[in-house]
Amino acid sequence: ISDRNALATIMGNIKQESKFIPNICEGGARVSYNDCNSGGYGLIQWTSIGRYKGLGNFAARFCEDGPSTLECQTRYMINEPIFQKYLPMFEGSGQTVSQYMVPAYYWLGWGIKGNREIYSYNYTKKLVLT
Repeated sequence: ISDRNALATIMGNIKQESKFIPNICEGGARVSYNDCNSGGYGLIQWTSIGRYKGLGNFAARFCEDGPSTLECQTRYMINEPIFQKYLPMFEGSGQTVSQYMVPAYYWLGWGIKGNREIYSYNYTKKLVLT
């Protein structure tokens, strides 16, 4: 992803979901993957049983340190089929943050929009692409 607004939108959504804390369970408890018994878990708050188990299955195959690490969750997020489905919408189409919020919603399916768009606009001011 080379579009500043697209990258900023993804980062703003991650900040809204988890504050970039990988071992966070919905509601704020910092626990291991196996100890999050309700709600979403991790960077993007994987909530549905398929997405939650997808993280665990991916970690079992590809992550030595397990599903609660930033490295593992980042790898899974990038490879997750749902993200892959919407990735083309983020790849350099020159849209505004508000426009990128549409594929971000499809990707995450958030229930509460919160400050994700404000965070995204703030990231556009901090990102320097070279």
